[in-house]
Amino acid sequence: MNRHLVDRLYRQAKAERWGLPVALFAAALKASADRAFAGKTPGARALERYLASLHLDDLALACACAAGNDEAWEHFVLTHRPLLYRSADALDPGGGARELADSLYADLYGLQAPEGERRSLFRYFHGRSGLGTWLRAVLAQRHVDRIRTARRFAPLPDEDSSAAAGPPVAAPDPDRSHFLGLMREALGRAVSRLSARDRLRLGCYYAQELTLAQTGRLLQEHEATVSRQLARTRRAIREGVEDELRTGTGLNAGLNEAEISRCFECALEDAGPLDLGEILGGERKDSVPDRSI
Repeated sequence: MNRHLVDRLYRQAKAERWGLPVALFAAALKASADRAFAGKTPGARALERYLASLHLDDLALACACAAGNDEAWEHFVLTHRPLLYRSADALDPGGGARELADSLYADLYGLQAPEGERRSLFRYFHGRSGLGTWLRAVLAQRHVDRIRTARRFAPLPDEDSSAAAGPPVAAPDPDRSHFLGLMREALGRAVSRLSARDRLRLGCYYAQELTLAQTGRLLQEHEATVSRQLARTRRAIREGVEDELRTGTGLNAGLNEAEISRCFECALEDAGPLDLGEILGGERKDSVPDRSI
């Protein structure tokens, strides 16, 4: 990597305030470029353009924290702990996610490995997004993973308990199957209008149940980018489904707002045939090779 370019970016990042060695900063730049270009060799201009687009001050701070610089770590805690706590409270207003936020600090600080190298979670930050955005994505993914783990290992109710007997059976709703059928067709049409990349991202995360990190590795996107794009796609699908139900295009529906709300309620109560994997046209999870490595 061009030394003059590294020196210029080092000054631009104000990395000297942390006493960060230029060699460590250069290594972080190289790791970011290697990940972005995925084994390809970029031209000098493309490389410079990419590196200049990074959040260099955040990258320098992360490097210094990973290297064990106390001043950098104190600055990080001071500026980012409030953000992490706000993000945790947004995920779980009951306070359950704050424990995850606190535990994240241990992984960020890193432990000393037997060979003397500090193993810090900061080594996965490459500066393509802001440090705050990246932290929120990591926290959100850990929250989702904990929920999935809790559901997987939730104990079954005792067979003699009222929970095992299940709730009282409600009278069947004669309109439910009709609304679910409309919902399925509207959802299929809304999904079909997505780009191939958006459908692939949806399939990886929801149908195949890959994590944000695994999905990002498959699509060569940062975890934060995957999270943002999934949120955008969900909004587009919701708007598309509502439009299909409202206009009745191909559905013979032409529903009013109350009926549209009822369609969504039926889907939430019992998704039934609304299989996203089938709608996306993807394979079942158990037939897909393991991409987690």
